[in-house]
Amino acid sequence: MANSFLKPEVIAATALGLLQREVVLPRLVWNDAISDFAGAKNDTVSIRVPGRLQAREYGWRNNRSSEIVLDELTETKIDVTLNHDIYSAVAVTDEELTLDIADFGVQVLSPQTYAVARTVEDLLVTTIEGATYATTITVNEDDPWGGVVEARTALNKAEVPRDGRTLLVGADFEGAMLKQDLLKRVDESGSDDALREAMIGRYAGFNVVGSNAIDPRTAYAFVRSAFIFAMRAPMVPSGVVFGQSMSDQGIAMRWIRDYDAARLRDRSVLNTFVGSAVVMDNTAAAGDPENLELVRAVKLQLAGSGS
Repeated sequence: MANSFLKPEVIAATALGLLQREVVLPRLVWNDAISDFAGAKNDTVSIRVPGRLQAREYGWRNNRSSEIVLDELTETKIDVTLNHDIYSAVAVTDEELTLDIADFGVQVLSPQTYAVARTVEDLLVTTIEGATYATTITVNEDDPWGGVVEARTALNKAEVPRDGRTLLVGADFEGAMLKQDLLKRVDESGSDDALREAMIGRYAGFNVVGSNAIDPRTAYAFVRSAFIFAMRAPMVPSGVVFGQSMSDQGIAMRWIRDYDAARLRDRSVLNTFVGSAVVMDNTAAAGDPENLELVRAVKLQLAGSGS
């Protein structure tokens, strides 16, 4: 019987699949800018945010003695920069490769992928948690529903689109929600989304996603365009024996594997380029000074969280 070896490309594809399962947050936010970085100055892409205007009314059948008012339309831009090179590098000796490693993908590549995935997600969490929100809501632990409805109301008043809203919840916030009869009934009703992986279900018009990456006593209600996340696999250099770059739905990474003959060992290196930003809107009325605020997202925190 002929030997059967797993091709490096298949192993790389497996790693990408692992990354997609581990990294939840990047797929919840805006990552459309990922393809625009080639040739960008300072590795930065500017995302245009449309200006806001207030319509006026001209007097009906007036004597035309007064002129109409000309408003100024001011667009804003959000800069997102690729400024993090996240990597994991592992050396595997001849002895380890020959005698100890039965499955390279499981024993070496999987831990590397998980390490990169967690660090990538933590960078996005830093952006989300470090943002200044126009609305922050303190939520009673016995009434998370009321707090989430208040967040929904804030988004509605800011004219944030209702479609595709996400409620990202920490572990304690999730626990408070699951104790409520309403969410229990959704689970017991046989909903397809109930408690499936990170997706908990629907709650006050939001898709609820649980995450251990954020503060356990906080939650964030937002639309996809509230945060920008860029992740790009570096090019494979021509000098390596094997290299593979892959990208799918904003999840990207590069795997390089070569041999260090001077030390008789294999080297496995995974890395990716990452950047993130917060989308601020000019909420000022026409004629008022510019007022940039984060209104596409609302922060919620359980009472007594100290933040």
